[in-house]
Amino acid sequence: MSAPLPRAMLVEDDETLADNMRTWLSKHGWEVSVFHAVDAALAKLETVRPDVIVADYMLPGRTGLELVKEVAALDAQIKVIMATGHGDVQLAVEAMRAGAYDYVVKPLVLAELGLLLERAMDAARMEKRLSFYRSNQARGSGVASLLGESAPMQATRARIRHVLEAEAALTDGMLPPVLITGETGTGKELAARALHFDGMRREGPFVEVNCSSLPLQLLESELFGHERGAFTDAKERKVGLVEAAEGGTLFLDEIGEVDLAIQAKLLKLLEERSVRRVGSTRERKVDVRIVSATNQDLERMVREGRFRSDLFFRLRIVTLHMPPLRERHDDVLPLARHFVALHGRRYGKKNLRLSPDAEAALLAHAWPGNVRELQNMLEQIVLLAQDGTIRLEDITLTRAFRETDMPAHASPDALPNGVASGSMSLTEMERHLVRHVLQRSGWNVSRAAMELGITRDKLRTRMDRYRITRPEK
Repeated sequence: MSAPLPRAMLVEDDETLADNMRTWLSKHGWEVSVFHAVDAALAKLETVRPDVIVADYMLPGRTGLELVKEVAALDAQIKVIMATGHGDVQLAVEAMRAGAYDYVVKPLVLAELGLLLERAMDAARMEKRLSFYRSNQARGSGVASLLGESAPMQATRARIRHVLEAEAALTDGMLPPVLITGETGTGKELAARALHFDGMRREGPFVEVNCSSLPLQLLESELFGHERGAFTDAKERKVGLVEAAEGGTLFLDEIGEVDLAIQAKLLKLLEERSVRRVGSTRERKVDVRIVSATNQDLERMVREGRFRSDLFFRLRIVTLHMPPLRERHDDVLPLARHFVALHGRRYGKKNLRLSPDAEAALLAHAWPGNVRELQNMLEQIVLLAQDGTIRLEDITLTRAFRETDMPAHASPDALPNGVASGSMSLTEMERHLVRHVLQRSGWNVSRAAMELGITRDKLRTRMDRYRITRPEK
């Protein structure tokens, strides 16, 4: 099926010129409609739905400038090109200020007009792609995307909403930097998107940079751009991601991986709100909101001289901490059910459910990879699911559970006397096992952890989860 022809609307009262333009454009692949006055063109705007309008300035009744203003108000994606006579360039400039894409000077050279229409079409296509991309970005973003009703998640969402409310009251629009901390997989990017898409800059771009994925030289060029000839491979001028985020948010993920030299440039960006491309002597003012994230201990890095203290204090004007999944135990099953439904829709398996023993296994797991591990593992399980129920064996066959940090000696023989493995859930079995081994070791956590085959920290985590405390003497 062939693509539809691009549509041009000509608004020209000189009938001979209008016929010549229509003939030339039709021969070069355009669908053309002609009108001789502004009101007639506007009356058919919704019916014709042109991609590009070429309008004379001097028209009977109303001028082309009025046409530009009304089209801009009705549909900003339609590109309007103003045609003016010699000496009327100032009028064309006014039209561009009012929303016109460009202008041409009469007498027209039809080949040049054709090139200008092609550029206008390319610009319209780019804007549509950007609009689609931004709407896709916004969909599923925002505070509501931070799922979970556990106390830590409710506190996290409340803090983000408090920040957004405070920012909405700012009189100068200069939003403060935000530093988001938390382990890998806890949802730091989702928090950054919530700040952007529910905040004052939601209409601007959201530009994400993973600082750990790029080498030093490339990261500097990607962030700040470069001039032609700045280094060996710099054959063209390049606008950096800082400038690309103008009016929006620049999200610097894994900020702890940034080299000290680039840290100095980031500090200058935060303090002076300006950027200098690599190889340039000119400073450019930018209006960018900085949100950064890290899974590292930046305070320790400052003490060790690996992170600038002045940059650290500038980045953490506002701080958010994303809690790990082990501190959100009440959220494990609601999240699991959400991901099963989500991936089920994607893979055409809409009625999947988790069996009770599968849910018990999910609750017993430590989730070192946090929500990301849970989501990725369940996608694998849903993809391979043979019927409508996800069972314990489907869970335990995944790599996450083959390499699980479940106690290494969790066998029926290791359970307390009188406890049969078939009479309780996996969670209850683990709770009894942990308490039993602690009692047998005289509540020596290090010795009990060694016997269970897990680390001391992981045993402490299980003691907190199951509210296991040493009895008072």
